Amino acid sequence: MREKLGQTLSKVGINGFLLGLFVAIALASVFPEVGAEQSGLPWKPVINIGIGLVFFFYGVKLDPNQLKAGLSNWKLHLLIQLSTFLLFPVLVWVMMSVIPWISEDFKLGITYLSALPSTVSASVVMVSIAGGNLPGAIFNASISSLLGVILTPVWMGVLAGGVEGEVDFWTTLGELSVKVILPVVLGILSHGWLFPKLSKALPKLKYVDQTVIMMIVFTSFSESFAQKIFSSYSLGILLSVAVTMLAIFIGVMLLLHSLSVMLGFSVQDRITALFCGSKKSLVHGVVIGKVIFPDPAVLGLVLLPVMLYHIQQLILGSMLAGYFGRKNKA
Repeated sequence: MREKLGQTLSKVGINGFLLGLFVAIALASVFPEVGAEQSGLPWKPVINIGIGLVFFFYGVKLDPNQLKAGLSNWKLHLLIQLSTFLLFPVLVWVMMSVIPWISEDFKLGITYLSALPSTVSASVVMVSIAGGNLPGAIFNASISSLLGVILTPVWMGVLAGGVEGEVDFWTTLGELSVKVILPVVLGILSHGWLFPKLSKALPKLKYVDQTVIMMIVFTSFSESFAQKIFSSYSLGILLSVAVTMLAIFIGVMLLLHSLSVMLGFSVQDRITALFCGSKKSLVHGVVIGKVIFPDPAVLGLVLLPVMLYHIQQLILGSMLAGYFGRKNKA
């Protein structure tokens, strides 16, 4: 019975990590003093070390030869990257200017979501389940993650101008270079000799990623709850943000489907474009956000739309992947 329940939840995108995020937020609401800056616990140095390890091992897993081999399908790559870093931000910017029901306090987080890179693992797994172009998915998810370190703060500097927490691009890029780019580069350089030794253990390293993310989520929301950031928002306001995230996800999927049909993509490439171009990385959102928004209370507010989108992209994406997979096998 328990195994069947676990399999059912997994099929719709609900896994231990997603449940862990809910637990982290719940604990932050009950014990905000533990994760807040005033707790006296060394959260910041531990998290910084964790971030470095996450991106170092991400670099170790990247195969330079595989990235080179993926360059040929340039139309697919161009559509996915333009969708992630241009169409998505422009669509959200337009929506934010015409939607009246979104609180101003959440517009910064929704804007931040639009500027994030695509997620790696979820995109690749869903493309695999759906029967899409797997090498193309791996290539684009990897490139998107690397581009996001630079393009996300650039977009935030443009789109968030005049907003409290305005992005200082060069300071942000400097911090991200040390915390993200340097570990990734070191990991890529170590791929040749370290990957064979760690290949069996690498799947288990996802728990390092997940632990770091949950720590950042816990401390950020602890600070937000400690400062009573969410107390002034009704359930209706929070639901309106969730509905907006759903509308954005569906809008991007429809736009990508139309463009991939217009470009004459094969079914496999169309699936890859749909899943890679519509995903946003919670890992990068949390880590880059930690640098862009140094105030933990503000970060908690910013991360709420990102986490709501993450939940919906996992659940709806898993359902769509299963649909395409069954359709391709028929």
